[in-house]
Amino acid sequence: MVTEIRTITDLNKKEVLNLKVATQQQGFIESVSQCLLDAERDTRYVPLALYEEDTVIGFSMQGEFDGEIWLDRYLIDERFQGQGLGRYFLRALVDHLNECYPNQPIYLSVFEHNTIAIHLYQKFGFSFTEKFDENGEKIMIYSH
Repeated sequence: MVTEIRTITDLNKKEVLNLKVATQQQGFIESVSQCLLDAERDTRYVPLALYEEDTVIGFSMQGEFDGEIWLDRYLIDERFQGQGLGRYFLRALVDHLNECYPNQPIYLSVFEHNTIAIHLYQKFGFSFTEKFDENGEKIMIYSH
């Protein structure tokens, strides 16, 4: 399996915009089009395309906000779920953030009823803080 994390350009933007989460996951994350619009408005966001071979299978955004490193959005397209790619790319994204921001804690936020995502994040060493973000999502942290 050849995988890669790529920046989003005019060449792959259309493919990325076609990514969708499963019906039961809608409401846990913004649409890719909304995420890209957010990134246009706030350049601290860095949108990323997740590839297996030459097929885009997922999306993420990262950024540095007020000195904190965030894995802000993360999704695997519904067509590619259940294949272990969520776990694989979460590890790849954490490693990528560790390379970009060595020895910095990584934050993310999650709705407390998104139990599948919470379980995945906890398996990778993320733990809950006592804080919530502006959308009422619980904040998690990964410390080295």
